Amino acid sequence: MFDIEAIRSDFPALNHHQQQGIVYLDSAATSQKPQCVIDAVSHFYENGNANVHRGAHRLSSDATKCYEQSRAKVAQFINCHANELVWTKGATEAINLVAYGLTPLVGKDEVILISELEHHANIVPWQQLAKRSGASLRAIPVDVDGIINTEQALELIKELKPKVLAISHASNALGNIQQVETLIKAAKAYDAFTLVDGAQSLLHLRPDVKALDCDFFVFSAHKCLGPTGIGGLYGRYPCLEALEVFQTGGEMVTKVSIEQAEFNPPPGKFETGTPNIAGVVGFGAAIDYLSTLDMEQVREHEMQLFTYLHQQLAQFSQVRILGDLNNNIGTISFVVSGEHPYDLATLMDMEGIALRHGHHCAQPLMAALGVNGTVRVSLAFYNNQADVDAFIAALANTLEMIA
Repeated sequence: MFDIEAIRSDFPALNHHQQQGIVYLDSAATSQKPQCVIDAVSHFYENGNANVHRGAHRLSSDATKCYEQSRAKVAQFINCHANELVWTKGATEAINLVAYGLTPLVGKDEVILISELEHHANIVPWQQLAKRSGASLRAIPVDVDGIINTEQALELIKELKPKVLAISHASNALGNIQQVETLIKAAKAYDAFTLVDGAQSLLHLRPDVKALDCDFFVFSAHKCLGPTGIGGLYGRYPCLEALEVFQTGGEMVTKVSIEQAEFNPPPGKFETGTPNIAGVVGFGAAIDYLSTLDMEQVREHEMQLFTYLHQQLAQFSQVRILGDLNNNIGTISFVVSGEHPYDLATLMDMEGIALRHGHHCAQPLMAALGVNGTVRVSLAFYNNQADVDAFIAALANTLEMIA
């Protein structure tokens, strides 16, 4: 049985929020952290705190061991080899790394294909690659509710024959789960490089990168119970080898003279300088924690909450719900006619509800939907029905106040 109260007790901030009268419904922005993650970070600084890969002393050796063990844990979690996993500051840096590294491999007049659903982090780096290379950037459109028509997307891939396909596994703004396997397969027929933005899917869907068959997969630890400032890039090893180095400096080199440098093989050639060691260790603890859970039960709990949230929210006639409600990670975006999302979110905060408003770093999507922003409720497995009930009661009060 999925014991939600036992789960919630693992997250100290949730207890603090409850004491403060706050309900946290903003996990798409950042997830809460279980005590074991907090303890792992504290333990490293209190008992180790040595640099990795650089010292012969025991503290450095122990730190390196923990650091590389975390790499192995995350690699196993997403089903790849450890040497295919590059540590980055997060999904944003990982996408930038790939977009920059592909510069010599993308030619003039070739096509980089994304979708209108993308987070700015999966748009702007490709804009810059298009400028450097002379390629064109195109986007798969969404319908009036923010849903991609897969058949239309496949036709566009067939027409454009893209050199790069970069698409989110799940939308940060709407929660839509994309049929990325189908789109990747189609793009690969034209030898495209394929990248999946897994920032939102890592926690909810436990993606298998081999099953997705993508060339690159990016993620951020803080959206998957881990610390901020750490994330990763999975790359099919030959694809990592083909990328140009993104940043240069110490640690990522094997030999340096005044005239030139020789770089480590992947993943080392992309990991320059002293890394976020404590963050990596904390993320390893987050993966350990997730690995103790039955992910089918986790997913079932999230979907039960999501269905209940949708049913309750649909009772308000003035509320318009956006996105794909049949294929969703547990996020609902909505608008209220005549009301600005900022005003709604501010009033909801006064009721103790922590959620997100605005364009969610997805301005092209908002333009496609014809709205200036939305109010977003994003669930995680540590939420319960009482959280949803509190949100619905607060929304009812807010709508009555502004009527």
